[in-house]
Amino acid sequence: MANWLKYVIAFASAFALMLAIRTLAFSIHIINGSGLSPVFQDGDRLLINRCSYGLRIEGNGILPYSRLMRSPVKRGDIVAFTVPCDSIAGLYIARCKAVPGDTISTQEGPLLVPGLKTCAKVDYYWLESINPSNPADSRHIGFIPESHIIGEVVSVLYHRKNIRLQ
Repeated sequence: MANWLKYVIAFASAFALMLAIRTLAFSIHIINGSGLSPVFQDGDRLLINRCSYGLRIEGNGILPYSRLMRSPVKRGDIVAFTVPCDSIAGLYIARCKAVPGDTISTQEGPLLVPGLKTCAKVDYYWLESINPSNPADSRHIGFIPESHIIGEVVSVLYHRKNIRLQ
């Protein structure tokens, strides 16, 4: 085997391994907006653990959605999710305020959701951002299904304000 071919195979293997880890285990998300300020600022890069609630398997219409080695989202977790409706695209970050079986209470009294009474049903979560004007949280769009939760935010890789432009 040619000497250069060993390097090509090693590089291709490392690249494939990096893609697999980034797709299945971790991803990086850049904060756009102030939905979770002052905890997360506009421009922060967050590391998201995509396996924190089990390995997510999306069938894309061919297979049904499922999670291997599933564990539930816990109250207080900061999670990344997509919005169930088509009108708001993108990945969003919010804190889990209620898990299935909890009763949701707002300042005006208990929240009544048609068909759900006052309790979240199985596999639906109440996610709220710190900033109440954020359009993509449960106060505006209702309960978020577990199938739309991507994973848990693990840490901030770096804050935008720490980067100096020279």
